[in-house]
Parts: sequence; C-alpha cells; structure tokens
Amino acid sequence: MALDDKTLTQLAEHLHACQRKAQDTTKITDAHPDMSWDDAYAIQDRILAAKLSGGARIAGYKAGLTSHAKMKQMGVTDPVFGFLVDEFAVPDGGEIKITELIHPKVEPEIGFVTRSELRGPGCSIASVLAASDIVLPGIEVIDSRYRDFKFDLKSVVADNTSASRFIVGGHAVDARSVDLRTTGIVLEKNGEVVALGAGAAVLGHPAAAVAMLVNHLGRRGKSLPAGTLVLSGGITEAVAVKAGDNVTLRVQGMGSVSVRFV
Repeated sequence: MALDDKTLTQLAEHLHACQRKAQDTTKITDAHPDMSWDDAYAIQDRILAAKLSGGARIAGYKAGLTSHAKMKQMGVTDPVFGFLVDEFAVPDGGEIKITELIHPKVEPEIGFVTRSELRGPGCSIASVLAASDIVLPGIEVIDSRYRDFKFDLKSVVADNTSASRFIVGGHAVDARSVDLRTTGIVLEKNGEVVALGAGAAVLGHPAAAVAMLVNHLGRRGKSLPAGTLVLSGGITEAVAVKAGDNVTLRVQGMGSVSVRFV
C-alpha cells in the first residue's frame, strides 16, 4: 500500500461523512496521486466497517461501470465493485428524498440472488448460473460524492462505487430459465422512454459481472455467501433525476420496478 493506516482512516471518514451529509468533494487522488488499488479498497472496507459498527447490515454487493456505454460515459476501462447495506434499500414504488443525495442518477440493472456459496478464483458465467437462485429487475441510484461526477477508478472504488440507494422488485424468475444476454430492458422517466438495452451490454452477459465480483472477492480471501443479492451493473448510461421524477424499469419476462424522487 502507498498510504499509511492513519491516512486511509482519515480518507474513509471524509468520504463517509460526505455520503451521510450529502456534501461533495474533490476526488481524493488529487491529494494522493500515488494511491494504490489496495488503498482504494482498504478505504472502502473502512467505510463498510463504520456502517456495520453503526448498526447497518450488509444487503449485498454491486458491480459498477460494467457496460461499454457506462465505461465510455465515465471515461474508464474496467469494472469496479462495492457493497450494499440495508440503509440503501428502498421498497418498490417507494420514495427517495433528493435532499439526502448530491446529484443522483439511476441505472437499470439485473439483480442476482445466490442459492449457494460462490468462491474464486476461477468463477465463470456457468458457475454463477449454477449457483444462482433467481434474477429480478433492479434500479440502482448512484450518487458520487465527487464534485460534478468527476473521478478516476481508484477514487470511485474508495467511494464505494457511488452507491447510495437501490430498489428491486418485479417478479423474480429462475436464473437458468432465461437468456439474460437477450433479455431486454426499458427505462422510463415520467412516462417517457429514456434508455433501452439488453443484458449483453453488461460484459456480454450479466453473470460475467457477478463472476468477476466473486473472483475479486477470492483474491481478497472472501467468498460470496448463499442468499446474497448482487446488482450486476448498469445496462445503459446512467440517467440524472431530480425531485418530481418517477422512474420505472421494465425487464422482459420479469415485470417492472419503480421509484419516486421527492
């Protein structure tokens, strides 16, 4: 690691405070250009530890920057991974207060729920499908703590990949009963179609993102437990939202999920 424990802790406390207070900041690599990948995930780990010590529970994991459209939008080339906690969860059809966020955007995703543990390295799409129970529609609300959504990959990893809220719903289907590559999605905002796509936009197959997450966890001595929710990454570019917006995601064969911003 390039940064010492004290600096890692200070950066984690800073980013966690920005998330809780809905305050933006400049990307942390501006002041720490030598920050390593291990440093970035160590900061993320410290944020998770702070949340757990405050009573939060892990609700799952997320892959970020997994579609070619999203990578192009953010000017990056590799996926990143983060955690979800129960305080981020919003019920289907629920409301999100804009004042609790900085500059939110929504992404249409396919969520996986595992029925058996997955371990890496060597996890593949086939491994994920064999170990998955269900898939279902999910909307992730991303809200980078970095000013104007300007960051590099290490900064966004440290910021828990811009995680802020998520909604899952619709009706779940057996993960092995559908071709997730060709599964189509429609994202609507206030009744207008704002994005269209198919599962293949996520690394060729949404399960590929889950496999990459499992292998990432494996390199860090961790596994993906049975019963875990994984949001596999945005299928399209993220869409900005504001107070008064109603967002609905429709996924072929899986129904719809929606949320309101107030």
